[in-house]
Amino acid sequence: MHLQAAFTLAVLGNGVAYALPGAGNYAFKKPGPTDYRSPCPMLNTLANHNYIPHNGRNVSIDQIVAGIDKALNIEPAGVRPIAELASTTSTTGVPGTMNLNDLGKHGVIEHDSSLSRKDTALGDNIAFDAQVFDPVAETLFASEKISITTAAQARRQRIAAAAAANPQFNFTAREDGASALESALYLAVFGNGVEGDARSDWVEVFFREERLPYREGFRRSKEMITGQDLRNLSAKVAQAAS
Repeated sequence: MHLQAAFTLAVLGNGVAYALPGAGNYAFKKPGPTDYRSPCPMLNTLANHNYIPHNGRNVSIDQIVAGIDKALNIEPAGVRPIAELASTTSTTGVPGTMNLNDLGKHGVIEHDSSLSRKDTALGDNIAFDAQVFDPVAETLFASEKISITTAAQARRQRIAAAAAANPQFNFTAREDGASALESALYLAVFGNGVEGDARSDWVEVFFREERLPYREGFRRSKEMITGQDLRNLSAKVAQAAS
């Protein structure tokens, strides 16, 4: 049975078999032509694994909170305020829900100088853009693990590149804080919530494929990643970039 099918089984002595993470209901599946996706690679990844609805439509705040908890073990209390903010972009007409592509509304969750998307003023701000990400990747993946300093350097370079390319570039303290928090998120999920040190190969899979790198060895954190962990790590990223 192939690992690529994400359905490898571990058979115990009592004859009971258990699917590895990323199998069954949570097997990776690329979005189809009618599925919605967002500017956020993490939400897209969760949808691709069906931790939130795969079609990306009418996704509720509760589904986002529960899906992030189940997939990544991030404290629900830290996730809910961000999910509630995201829901303010909704076009569904149903309170507390959103379509993933609603998050493309500029200046709410989406912001200029994304590590992997074009700025809104320059084109498609939802789809992954290799031309944007490749220069980031050169810095980010120079070593096997991504330190706080490396993450900060890659972020700083992307901000400078976006500012130079976009005549309408807007990057206030609010956007700066959101950007640092996004870097803290991938550092904590694919490394640890104190020093980062995320595995480069895992982070590359996450950005380029919007897939959780189960096949490469990733597992959900055994310890809950708290909102305070992310805020502390975000502050370290911001400080390292100054």
